[in-house]
Amino acid sequence: MTMELDELKQTWKQTPIQKTINTDIMELIQHKSYGPLAAIKRSFRKDMMIMMIMPFILILTNLNDLNTVFSSIMFWSYVVFCAGIIGFVYYNYQLVRKMEGMDGMVKSNLRQQLDILETRLRWNIIGLRIAMIYFILLTEIVPYFQHYRMLDLWHSFPSIARYGTYAGLLILQYYVSRQVCNRKYGQHIEYLKKLVNDMQ
Repeated sequence: MTMELDELKQTWKQTPIQKTINTDIMELIQHKSYGPLAAIKRSFRKDMMIMMIMPFILILTNLNDLNTVFSSIMFWSYVVFCAGIIGFVYYNYQLVRKMEGMDGMVKSNLRQQLDILETRLRWNIIGLRIAMIYFILLTEIVPYFQHYRMLDLWHSFPSIARYGTYAGLLILQYYVSRQVCNRKYGQHIEYLKKLVNDMQ
């Protein structure tokens, strides 16, 4: 009877339950259509497309005065900003692709990659705030060196109205950027973390 019990224990230990659970979780994580990694990749692709299109929209809306556009520090600053966002998003996109292509079911590796992605997304929010402050400063400084109809019109408003608007924009961006980031990425990362924690 003792021998039979020992054999049963040994058989139980050799049953690949852990492997099956981990395989199922990895299939859910890496699903090409509805998996959380696929959702994050879609959001990254949309962000890159929007940033690629925006400079061309600015050019199209100013076709009558292209010389002014191409000599504008505001325009080129925005082009650099868009290029920076594209580069940063592509860098994160590659990290998600790496996670999607992982064949090994190593819990610690997945958790490490998720921590890196979370950290980068926090940097992204901070970077957007810095960029807004930079563009606000440009809006205030550029009219002293270059004259643009829209900026001249904006500067015709009282200083208190302009600064109040800037403060409102910064406060709005502080809350909206967090909510947008959570909707596009945060909720999927939290789901990924839950799945990784469920791995054996």
